[in-house]
Order: sequence, then structure tokens, then C-alpha cells
Amino acid sequence: MTGPKATLRRKLLRWLLIPLSLLFLVDAAGSWFIAARLSGRVYDGELMEIARELALHVKRSGAMLAWDLESDAERTLLLDQYDKVYYSVHGPAGQVVAGDAALGGPAAAPPRALDFYDSELHGEPVRVALLRTGGGAGAPVPQATVEVAETLVKRRALAEEIFIDVTLPQLLLILIAGALVWVGVARGLAPLSRLQQAVAARSHLDLSPVAPLADVPAEVHPLLQEINDLMARLDEVLTFQNRFIADAAHQLRTPVAGLKAHIEVALREDDPAQTRRALAHLYTAVERMSRLVSQLLSLARNEPSGVKKLELAPLDLSRLVFETTMEWVPEAYKKDIDLGFEGPEPHVTIKGDALRLTELINNLLDNAIRYSRRGGRVTVRVQPPPRPRVSVSDDGPSIPVEERQRVFERFHRLLGSHADGSGLGLAIVREIAALHHAEITLDDDTDGIGNTFTVAFPDPQAT
Repeated sequence: MTGPKATLRRKLLRWLLIPLSLLFLVDAAGSWFIAARLSGRVYDGELMEIARELALHVKRSGAMLAWDLESDAERTLLLDQYDKVYYSVHGPAGQVVAGDAALGGPAAAPPRALDFYDSELHGEPVRVALLRTGGGAGAPVPQATVEVAETLVKRRALAEEIFIDVTLPQLLLILIAGALVWVGVARGLAPLSRLQQAVAARSHLDLSPVAPLADVPAEVHPLLQEINDLMARLDEVLTFQNRFIADAAHQLRTPVAGLKAHIEVALREDDPAQTRRALAHLYTAVERMSRLVSQLLSLARNEPSGVKKLELAPLDLSRLVFETTMEWVPEAYKKDIDLGFEGPEPHVTIKGDALRLTELINNLLDNAIRYSRRGGRVTVRVQPPPRPRVSVSDDGPSIPVEERQRVFERFHRLLGSHADGSGLGLAIVREIAALHHAEITLDDDTDGIGNTFTVAFPDPQAT
């Protein structure tokens, strides 16, 4: 298995098996410590019994100590199949009464009558049992120190045997638990594998919601919900793109057909005057198509779902609108339209994209001048915060209330309108306003003649 899911499996196995392994190691260390202590207690008891038996053979002979253990009894008492056993008997003054003189007690003599300590004798580690007997001169048992030392062979063997007997079942349990964890993780991830296969089997054109499988864990459902939300957004974007392509093809078909017809007429004409007229019509058709293409590109560029990040910077809205309005004076003059501007002092500052806002004002002015009657008026107003506004009033035909939302749709034109246009200008205005979190409205003009388009921007102090 490869990919992210394999990584998830490895992580789950690490999170489960590593703690089990560490727990086994800690338990094994504890088991060895306990086994060593148990083994030591068993053989320490035996060692002390030998010391007590030896102490019974220490006698008093006047002021001196005597030793009455026969050599055969000594060999029998010290006989051991696995270890070497040594002993020594010391008098009160430290004199050696019997045994190995090299066994001379610990460096710091323990104060207790019975004690055990670890030492080294003849180059081997040994365990020593120490026994003090007797009291003063009148005591029935003479005062002496008996030490019995034994090598550690059978102690270690017993500790290892206990350790193995204890840890082997635990190791088997850990192995069984590891196998169960492995199988459990595999079974737990199996629904994700089936879900992955179901998604992989879908067509790239199928953007319908992914139906959750019955055995998919509940923790995966939020992920599926997010995937379905993403699919819905992708479907919306692709639907927009398909609609845009279809609308663009539909809108370009007529100009292209007109261009073809004008070219054919120009090619057939022999009269230079008729050829010039055909070329003039051809130029007009090319100009219309150029404007349509420009608006289509603008609409695609300003689609909110297609703009990844929009940098909004402080700008002077009043100055921007004034300069843009002045560029339309020649066009207004051609139709004998009174183009006016009203703006406050000081200037109005907002956060926005200057190029896009210029395009917004251009489309509002183009719409107002195009549809206003000859000899009418178009007024552009800028209003100050707390809610900065730009409004464009015209003398065109009043738009019915039921049509005021539809005029912002793409390629929508009012019935009975004979002005030349593509029906994209107000759609572009709406998209640019949405990018600036602005609200656009359409109302009757204050004098009852024409329409007023208003773009209200958010308070710059609140953003």
C-alpha cells in the first residue's frame, strides 16, 4: 500500500505497537529484578542455615576457641553441585579459628547479628552470609563470627528460569496483541480503501456528491462533507465556464457572420464608393465585436470565483470618479448630453482596486449615455462616509421594477430597447462591486425621469 493512507497505517501501527513494546521491555526489566530477588532470598536462606550449622561446632577451650567439625562432615555440609562454597570462623579478636583466611568480612562490618553482603573471593563474585554468635565470657555460646560464601551460578540459573517462565507468556501475549492490532488497523482502514476506490471509479465529469458508505467511520463524515462542498463549488465554477463559453459563442456568432457578409460584399464590389461603404460597415462590425470581446474578457477577469486574491489599497474615490467622468465628455457631447459631476470636499477615501473601479465607472457611464435621450442629462455623484457611494443618474427609459434585478444578468437586454449594446456592462459592474464587498442598487431618478444606479461601499474605517 502506498500514498497517504499507507502513512496513516504506519502511524497507527507505531502509535499502538511501540507503546506495547516499551511496556514489554519495562515489564521484562521488572521481571528480571524480581526473579533475581526471589532467587537470592531462596539461596540466602540456605546459606544462612549452613552458617548456623557451622556455628554449632565452635567451642570454648579455656580462654581460646576450638573447632570440632570433622573433615567428612565439613565436606558434606559444604558440598554443592553447581557452586563453590567457602567459610571462615573468626574469634572476637579477629583470629582465624577455621576455614579460609581470605574470607575476612566486609570492609565495613555490619552491626547486625545476621547479615548478607556481596564480595569477591579468589577472583569470583560471591554472596556471603555473616553470623555472629555468643556474648560475654559467661555466655553458654562462645563469641565468634561465622561467614559462609558461595559463588552465584545456581542463583543466576534460577533467576533466568524464573525470568523466562514469567516473560515468555507475556511475550506471546504481546505478539498476539500486535497481530490483533495489525488486523484491527487493516480492517479499520478497509472502508477508507473502498471509499478511495469508489471515488477513483468516478468520471471526471461526475461532480455529484460522494455518498458515504455505510461502514465509513463517523470521523470521516466531516471530510466527506468538505469534499462534497468542494465538488459543489467546482460544479458551480465549471457550470459558469460552460455557460460563459456558450454565451460567448452565441454572442460572437452574429458579429462574425456580419463580418463575413460585409467582406463578401466588399469583394464583389467594383465601384470604389460601394467598396468604401462596405469597408465602413466592416469597420463598425469589427468595432462592435472588439467591444464584445473586451467585455467578455472583463467579465471573466472579474468573476469572483476566478479571482484568487484581490489587493485593496486606499484610494481617492472622488478623484477617480471625476477623472473617469471627464474622459466621457466627448462621447456625451456627441449626443448633446449634459454630463455633470458632484463630489464632496474633502475627498472620499476607500479601499479598492483602481483599475477595476475605473472599469466599473466606465460601464455605468457607457450605459447611462447609451440609453439617455438626446439632449438629456447624466449626473455622477460621490457621497462621503460613513457609507461611501457612487451614483449615476440618467434620462433613459425608466426600468420597470420587475426588471431591476435582471438587468444585472449577463446578456440581458430590455425588450423594446434599440440602443446598441451587448448586455454585459451591468453584469461587469455587479461582479466588480462584489469583489469590493459593495452593494449595487437601481432606483428611479429623483426627478422621476430615468434611472439611478448606486454603488455603496463598506465603511473604510471598519475594514
